[in-house]
Amino acid sequence: MTMQFWAASACSCGVLIFLFIVTWCAANNKNPHFSCSVWDAKFSLSCVILYSAVCCISLATISHTGFNTALKLLWLLCHGFATVKLIQHLLSTFPFCASIGEANLVTSGLVLYFGDMLACTISKVCRLLIPPELVSIRYGIKRSEIGIVIQGVLLGLLIFSAVFKFLIHLWEYFWGANNSESRERKEIWRSLIFLTSLGFIMIAVAPSWMMIVLDFDVHPVLWIFQFIFSEPFKRFSLCIYWLVLIYASVLRFYKISKNSKIERILLRKYYHLLAVLMFLPALIYQPKFLDLAFGAALAVFLVLEIIRVWRIWPLGQLVHQFMSAFTDHRDSDLIIVSHFSLLLGCALPIWMSSGFNDRPLTPFSGILSLGIGDTMASLVGHKYGVLRWSKTGKKTIEGTAAGITSVLAACSVLLPLLASTGSFLTQ
Repeated sequence: MTMQFWAASACSCGVLIFLFIVTWCAANNKNPHFSCSVWDAKFSLSCVILYSAVCCISLATISHTGFNTALKLLWLLCHGFATVKLIQHLLSTFPFCASIGEANLVTSGLVLYFGDMLACTISKVCRLLIPPELVSIRYGIKRSEIGIVIQGVLLGLLIFSAVFKFLIHLWEYFWGANNSESRERKEIWRSLIFLTSLGFIMIAVAPSWMMIVLDFDVHPVLWIFQFIFSEPFKRFSLCIYWLVLIYASVLRFYKISKNSKIERILLRKYYHLLAVLMFLPALIYQPKFLDLAFGAALAVFLVLEIIRVWRIWPLGQLVHQFMSAFTDHRDSDLIIVSHFSLLLGCALPIWMSSGFNDRPLTPFSGILSLGIGDTMASLVGHKYGVLRWSKTGKKTIEGTAAGITSVLAACSVLLPLLASTGSFLTQ
C-alpha cells in the first residue's frame, strides 16, 4: 500500500500547490470579478507548508539519514510541481475535455507513471544519483515483464510524438517549402516518415529501455511472442472472440449512429456493454494476457489518435470521421478522450490491484462500474428518470438506484463464480 499512499500524497501536494498559485494570482489581480483575497492565498500557503512538514516527519520515521528524507521530499515536491504545470497546460489547451478534478487525477497519474520510469532508469544507469527505495520495486510491487513492456511502449510513443514532429518540421524546412511536388506525394512522404520513425522507435528504442530496466532473457518483442504462444489455443481463441465482437459491434453501432436519432450518450453506452462482454471472461480465465492486451489496446488507441490529429494518409481522415460519430461535449477536434476513458477505466483497477489476491472484486471494479453500473444508470435515468438530484443537473435518483442495484447484482453473481474457479485466495 506504500505506493498508493505516495501516489495520493503527490496528488494532494499538486492540489495544494495549484490552489495556492490560483488564489495568490487572484488575490494580486485587480480584476473585480476575482473574489479571492490575500487571506485565501495565505491559507493555501499554510496548507502547503503544513503538508510539507507532515511529509518530512513521515519520511523521517522510515529513513535512516536526513539526506534520504530530504531527497524523498524533493522527489515528491517535483511530482507536485510537474502535476500543476501539466494541469494548467491541459486546461488551457483542452478546456472542455475535463474538469479540474479529472485533470488533476489524469495529470497526477501521468506524472507518477513517467516519474517512476525516470527514477527506475536513472537508478539502473547510475545508482549513486537516486536511492533504490525511490523506485516502486521497494514499495512491495514486483516489476513484471508485462508491466515493463507496457511502460516501454508508452515511453516509446511519447518519444515518437516528439521525434515525428521534429522530423516533419525539418522536412518542411529543407524540402517542403520550395518543393513543387503535388499534395498527394507530400502526404505519401509524411506517411513514410511516420511509419519509419514509429517502426524504429518501437523495435529498437523502446525494447532497449526495457532491457535496461529489466533483465529479459530474450529480446522483448520475442518475449511477447513467447508469452502469447505459451498457451496458444486459449489466447488465440480469446483474440478471435474479441475480433468477432469488435467487427460486429462497430459496424452495427456506426450504422445506427449515422441513421438513427438515438442520443450519442446512449449509443456510447452500448460500447460499455461490449467492454463487459470482452473483458469479463478474459479477466476470469486469462488475467495476465488481458494485462498485455490492455497495454496493446492503449498503444493502438494512441497511434490512431496521432494519425487522426496529424491526418496521416491514408487513414487520418477515415479515423476522424469514424471517431466523430461517437463524440460528446468532452471531445473536440483537437483530442477525443471518450474511448481512452472507457479503456483506462477498465484497465487501471486491474493494473493497480496486481499482486493482491485477497481482494477478488477489486480488478472487476472498473468493468462493473462502467460497463454495468454506468450503462444501467444512463438507460434507466434517461427513460424512466423523473426525480433529479439537482435542478440544474441531469442525474436522476432512479438512474443512480439502477446503477447501484445492477452492480450489486453483478457482484452477487460474480463472487460464487470466482470461488468456483479458484480465482482468489480465502484468508
